[in-house]
Amino acid sequence: MKTTVKALVVGGGAVGTSIAYHLAKAGWDDVMLLERDELTSGSTWHAAGLLPLFNMSYATTHIHKYSVDFYKELEAETGLNAGFAVVGNLRMAQTQERMDEYMLYASTAETCDVPYEWMTPDQIKAKWPLIKTDDLKGALYHNTDGYINPADVTQAMAKGARQRGVAIERKWQADAFQWNGDAWEVTCTKMVEKGGNLIPSDEQIVITAGHVVTASGNHAQTTAKKLGIKIPAIPVEHQFIVMDQDPDLVKFRAEGNVEHPVIRDADAQSYVREERGGWILGVYEKNAPAVFEYGVPDAFRADLFPLDLERIEDQYMAMIHRIPSCEESGLKDDFNGPICYTPDGNPLVGPAPGLHNMWLAEGFSFGITAAGGTGYYLAQMMVDGEAEIDMASLDPKRYGDWMTTEFAARKNEECYDHVYILHHPDEERPACRPLRTSPAYDRQAARGAQFGFVNGWERPNYFAPMGFNDHDARSFRRGDWWQYAVEEAKAIREGVGLIDATAFTKHRISGPGAAAFLDWFTTNKLPKVGRINLTYALTSHGTTRTEYTIVRIAEDDFYLVSAGGWHAYDQDYLYKAIMEKEPEFGRINEEDVTTKYGVFAIAGPKSRDVLLDVIKDAEPETTLSNKRFPWLSSKKIELGMCPVNAIRVAYTGELGWELHHPIEMQNYLFDLLEKAGEKHGMKLVGARAQNWLRQEKSYRAFGNELGRDATPAEADLPRFIDLNKDFYGKDAMVEKGIRSKCVTLLIDGPDDADPWGREALYAQDGTRVGRLTSGGYSVAFEKSIGLGYVRPELAEVGTTLKVRMLNELWDATIVEDSPYDPKNAKIRVDG
Repeated sequence: MKTTVKALVVGGGAVGTSIAYHLAKAGWDDVMLLERDELTSGSTWHAAGLLPLFNMSYATTHIHKYSVDFYKELEAETGLNAGFAVVGNLRMAQTQERMDEYMLYASTAETCDVPYEWMTPDQIKAKWPLIKTDDLKGALYHNTDGYINPADVTQAMAKGARQRGVAIERKWQADAFQWNGDAWEVTCTKMVEKGGNLIPSDEQIVITAGHVVTASGNHAQTTAKKLGIKIPAIPVEHQFIVMDQDPDLVKFRAEGNVEHPVIRDADAQSYVREERGGWILGVYEKNAPAVFEYGVPDAFRADLFPLDLERIEDQYMAMIHRIPSCEESGLKDDFNGPICYTPDGNPLVGPAPGLHNMWLAEGFSFGITAAGGTGYYLAQMMVDGEAEIDMASLDPKRYGDWMTTEFAARKNEECYDHVYILHHPDEERPACRPLRTSPAYDRQAARGAQFGFVNGWERPNYFAPMGFNDHDARSFRRGDWWQYAVEEAKAIREGVGLIDATAFTKHRISGPGAAAFLDWFTTNKLPKVGRINLTYALTSHGTTRTEYTIVRIAEDDFYLVSAGGWHAYDQDYLYKAIMEKEPEFGRINEEDVTTKYGVFAIAGPKSRDVLLDVIKDAEPETTLSNKRFPWLSSKKIELGMCPVNAIRVAYTGELGWELHHPIEMQNYLFDLLEKAGEKHGMKLVGARAQNWLRQEKSYRAFGNELGRDATPAEADLPRFIDLNKDFYGKDAMVEKGIRSKCVTLLIDGPDDADPWGREALYAQDGTRVGRLTSGGYSVAFEKSIGLGYVRPELAEVGTTLKVRMLNELWDATIVEDSPYDPKNAKIRVDG
């Protein structure tokens, strides 16, 4: 058995075997996989094996599509039949809202080359007469989809991995991980059978590995403890039952009819598929409990929990309603096993926080579907440095140290019972909230704030009259909240608004090496003392890793502001870079000050007037003038008794300031500004209006236009790139050139809907040419607006395109960057 390898994969389920296979396929010839028991002995063995392409995540859809395509090729390579039944996947809708959901998904699917077709109830009935269709609106059908045998596909990938030189060792448990400065030393214990249990023996070895990947499935909590990190992957009980033969189904198939597709009745929280003349019913019901919150017991192996039929009674009756012929079929078998979840349902794939060359592939609720694509894209990240798609939405660091076991368990339960709810793009889930709140939370709630969840923080999305129900306001079209966001956006364009931006990520970087480090780390010139700039940190491939606003406090003292939703993600990258470069540049001090300072953003033509009413200065009438406080500068001011580090910048594109203040004085400052704003008509404004306003200014957003699949040059941001200096990722960025280009579009869309930023873009001849990355409504132009990427030759102002919304193509025109106030006259206005 080898004791030195380039990469060690821990976990022998579908995900682990796929990673080992794809690492070898990518050229790593010294890969080992360890499994503490037998391959497939975790959740893989009792998985139903469905391959649902449906997913509104761009990255996850790519992963699922790769898996479906890859599994079809495995037999030719390995000689093993993975049991892939390409029967199709029929997603039925009982309501128009469900059809709206499918229409949004379908447009997203197009951007990933996922084929689909629409079916009417009559078409469904004609093709599959056993399905009751008189209460359906229609269905979305994926004819390339189906189901697979989880054990068979895992063994096929394992054989393919062995053929490519991967060593697969069973009955070895990874017990300890130690980084020696160059590689991981992994202490492994031989497991042995005793009385039906699997127990550790006295035999141990230490494997030295340059890279380690954990794909430990239900054992993620044990893995987290061994690594000294937090992993919000905790299993939830999942039930499915196998029915005896249905005589009508047997007769239907005997007449030469093809197998039914996987039948998904999302409005009934269940799926059904054929199984040897009978049916399998799988459910995603409420009150399914999380299990193994602190680790899997040693005695639990390929085991199951008792079936809880009462918990799935509604779904069972719904199955009989949908396929009446199954009513007389008896129960043949049942499964209730653990399946790992995360709070948002997406897996955790990528570098582990704070650790070198440690990679996580955990929390797969749809592990069979995701296994193939995860192996492919994670191997790209490990071998090449980056994947060809932006994997940030799956990064393990999207949850910070604030995350606890209780939070993960309860949110995972919620995520499980939300699998088949309507996934509105404006959805906010209630479990474990509020958790992280700024001091002004109660004041804002009392004024009608409807909060969104951002990295644990409560952040106002919009403000509505007291008693307003956000849940009932959600829609795939313009929900009932839309009118309030319009009023807030108009308030900033015409008067003044106040936005709570406390959730911003904030770091202080100082010391003798700080300036040289940041100059190397970011693309733009460093600002002079008292000034600010917008800049980007790149990946090794020259794509955008992080967006920063940098405030230069002193020659060797900098204040960095980045997106609030990416706190741990940004911090980990920043700190690892500092550790690497400090020996070269000199001492660099870093301090996370996110929770030390609150932030209010005040913006609008009257914002200066509000601040002048409360500012304390020897010459208050000039302190906010262009001469004393120019655009893109920072200055310490006093608002009443509150010391404020004010930054003259506004994400809304109006005259405005960010007011960074001691968090303990936030309520004092809120009250002060609110009172001063009364006579100026100041309105509290939420994130949705702000999002619309920034699109009118063509301001790119990280996670939308900015990410690891495009460079800042492709985002069309040359003014923030200083090619006269050397910076990390520069050569790779230049070499990539412009593969696609970010543009702003005004859209003549439907009267009752706006784009969400997930839609496909087409040329006038019907050729797909790009996709939207942001969308919304423009109060300035009174029509829909969006940002997105298109082929470079089409990125000219005036080019007319089409955008897919609600299954129709609507006219869209590329406009100049910053269509609202393109010369920035409003931002620079003096006073």
